[in-house]
Amino acid sequence: MSKEEISFIQLLENELEKFNNFFVEKEEEYIIRLKELRDRIVKAKDSKEKMMRMRKEIVDFHGEMVLLENYSALNYTGLVKILKKYDKRTGDLMRLPYIQKVLQQPFYTTDLLYKLIKESEAILDRFFPATQESEDPTDATESENIQAELSEHKFMESLHMKSTIAALRVLQEIRSKSSTVSVFSLPPLQLNGLDETWKKIPLLEQEAK
Repeated sequence: MSKEEISFIQLLENELEKFNNFFVEKEEEYIIRLKELRDRIVKAKDSKEKMMRMRKEIVDFHGEMVLLENYSALNYTGLVKILKKYDKRTGDLMRLPYIQKVLQQPFYTTDLLYKLIKESEAILDRFFPATQESEDPTDATESENIQAELSEHKFMESLHMKSTIAALRVLQEIRSKSSTVSVFSLPPLQLNGLDETWKKIPLLEQEAK
């Protein structure tokens, strides 16, 4: 093995270790945060103001996890492209054996992360149904104040969702370019229900390179 190959592999190993550590730490953090959010919701149920703030926090938390799932797939795609270019430039065949190793890495499987995402969505559906309305007229002023405070957040939430869904859509288009499944295929990415969401949110059409 040449000095250049050793240096290249070491660079890949360092970056892979950094990403794995980051991904695992985030998963562990999300498990703890989800439990804490559940406990806090139970305590906040009698306060509309606290519940509205809990909703904001859970939506933010959900967005973080979706972006991490997306980030995982994008990193895998980038790694495959780097190895492909390296093999093409040097004439080596490093991609296949190295990808076999990547398939065993923590970040490749997002099953746990997907489970956490679905659990956070279930919390939102249970405690914050979209059709929920206040039945007490005396709460109108309080609700208006809370809604005004959260209006900017909702606007940012909309932009965040558009960006996230756009990225996930591009990933799906990348997959559709190939009719076969191989070791170079992207890891499974859960896109259930996004088809209907895409129809409701205008997105710029992007073509995978």
